[in-house]
Amino acid sequence: MTTTAKLLLHCPDRPGILAEVTDFITVNKGNIIYLDQYVDRVENIFFMRIEWELAGFLVPQEKIEDYFETLYAQKYDMNFRLYFSDHKPRMAIFVSKMSHCLFDLLARYTAGEWNVEIPLIISNHPDMQHVAERFGIPYHVFPITRENKAEQEQKEMELLAQHRVHFIVLARYMQVISQQMIHAYPNRIINIHHSFLPAFVGAKLYHAAFERGVKIIGATSHYVTTELDAGPIIEQDVVRITHKDSVQDLVNKGKDLEKIVLSRAVQKHIERKVLAYKNKTVIFN
Repeated sequence: MTTTAKLLLHCPDRPGILAEVTDFITVNKGNIIYLDQYVDRVENIFFMRIEWELAGFLVPQEKIEDYFETLYAQKYDMNFRLYFSDHKPRMAIFVSKMSHCLFDLLARYTAGEWNVEIPLIISNHPDMQHVAERFGIPYHVFPITRENKAEQEQKEMELLAQHRVHFIVLARYMQVISQQMIHAYPNRIINIHHSFLPAFVGAKLYHAAFERGVKIIGATSHYVTTELDAGPIIEQDVVRITHKDSVQDLVNKGKDLEKIVLSRAVQKHIERKVLAYKNKTVIFN
């Protein structure tokens, strides 16, 4: 397949941005295959994602970022990211003791659904090692206590750097990620958690939801920030519950929903269709 460039940007809105960016590509013999843009009228911010084929493009691939920075980013006060389809992002998976999200991620990866590499899985428990072995992916255990958390996480970060990991997926990883790691991977740590209305906390969430007779349960996938479970949301969905559903039905439906929502979020991140701005995201179609 032809290598493509994917450009995501945001900047203060003003006339001429769309025309200038598309002109940069067409003048240099690029074939645009995707274009989506949005203007936040409240913030007066212009958002854009554009993708073009590099076959015959006059600017060398390694020079495109410098050209765009000099000619347009400085002029329009742009924040931008440039990606290339022939560079596979490297994804690390963090997991604790629950297998449903891990199995789903690895099944999609093995089936070739995603243009990504998974060089390792990290856990604070040995329970999921058999899953990693089944898929042939190295599994690293870092037991974590209150006393050794900082030391263990430093070792994890060294391992991530060694494997040149670009982003992290928390597949039901039951540890709070430290500020240090969050700052090292800004908007590059994806989490999944249940979403109940009303909210329930504690060890028996589904039992509490069952007792209250909830009619909807949900799941939310988001980027991790220093404020727990409050980062920019990438994907959400819900499933309906009736009086006929048992506690185990709620658990099963919740697990199914979690893995679907997490995989959708991961796919959008891999495809470079998520642009985070402040504590929100623009999701391009």
